[in-house]
Amino acid sequence: MIFIHHMNKPSATVPRALAAALIHHLGVMPAVILTGARQTGKGTLVQDLPGRRQLHSLDDLDVVDLARQDPQALVGGPEPIAIDEIQREPDLLLAVKRAIDKRRTPGQFLLTGSANLLLMRQVSETLAGRASYLTLWPMTRREQMGLGTCGRWQELLAAKESEWIDLLESEEPIPDDWQDLARRGGFPTPALQLQQAGDREIWFDGYVRTYLERDLQDLAAIAALPDFRRLMRAAALRLGQLVNQTELGRDVALSQPTVHRYLNLLEASYLLVRLPAYAVNRTKRLVKSPRLYWGDTGVALHLAGLAEPTGAHLENLILHDLLVWRDTRMERAELTYWRTTTGEEVDLIVETGETLLPIEIKASPRLRLQDAKHLRSFRAEYGKRCRSGLLLHTGTRTEWLTPDVLAVPWWRVV
Repeated sequence: MIFIHHMNKPSATVPRALAAALIHHLGVMPAVILTGARQTGKGTLVQDLPGRRQLHSLDDLDVVDLARQDPQALVGGPEPIAIDEIQREPDLLLAVKRAIDKRRTPGQFLLTGSANLLLMRQVSETLAGRASYLTLWPMTRREQMGLGTCGRWQELLAAKESEWIDLLESEEPIPDDWQDLARRGGFPTPALQLQQAGDREIWFDGYVRTYLERDLQDLAAIAALPDFRRLMRAAALRLGQLVNQTELGRDVALSQPTVHRYLNLLEASYLLVRLPAYAVNRTKRLVKSPRLYWGDTGVALHLAGLAEPTGAHLENLILHDLLVWRDTRMERAELTYWRTTTGEEVDLIVETGETLLPIEIKASPRLRLQDAKHLRSFRAEYGKRCRSGLLLHTGTRTEWLTPDVLAVPWWRVV
């Protein structure tokens, strides 16, 4: 039996920051491709959209059979449709292309997948000029609180530095324990429904097993799953570090080309995030290698076998919130880090147009003037393009540590 769900009135679910951008894209393009890791809530977000839309899931074997035998019957109807896990049947995209070319209607197709379909050549070529792409990341802290937003990055960028403290303190304070947030991660089930650490461990173990045994096989044939899992653990233990594929391969007894391939697959699955280096060189020699983070801190902690999050996991939480913010914007934004060969380093650089916002993250409530040193070096290097630096910490005070570096509790921004 083929199950077709008709979406009418949205159900009562936790609002997502991406919802407005998704509705906007559906009003413009005939096809929108919504990607993200499995279990981020793509299906729920699609079902909660306003209007009527048929939903077909390629997890259903009957739907898969119809897609192979008579794809036109699946996509050729007059109603807008959504197809879940489209990466399972990429050949179905030819039928989608023909349907779009026959009747170009905004919002005609909403396709979801748990792989980065932009990296799949057949997808990007078949739907070129016909589709836009959006990414649903695991839930931000503010989404978990029911606010449907990410951090206050846009407000900070829009305001003058002299207004930053008043802006940040205008909101009712909502402190949080960053270590608890890192442990539960952002997938809806462990973040919202599972209260006990042991219950979350069971969920994360099942998640990783499902990924290895099923989802990964949609992207590539991996015979040596124990090798792949060893690589995952080694990558989780290197959170926040520079990516050195040769060294990583030596530690897990894999060749550098194999490590390169496995990291690409993890990134295509939205489990791994490689943060590029800010590469604009003015007067200093810069490190160019990316830094390694994970799409979800709960998964990263589980894979690494760590009970206590580290400062790198706080960095990962801030990066995750910025990824959600970046991917809900209409205007382009870049996220990088900065490091010189002499050891100066800034954890995150936000680039929008001609503006740079440097961010340093300290998993400590006690700050010293020395903590602002690298932010000030970056500002001196890039001059008028650069806004004042943000030093996010785990304390409670918001204050100008120097005239151009504002120290802020992380929970006032994220």
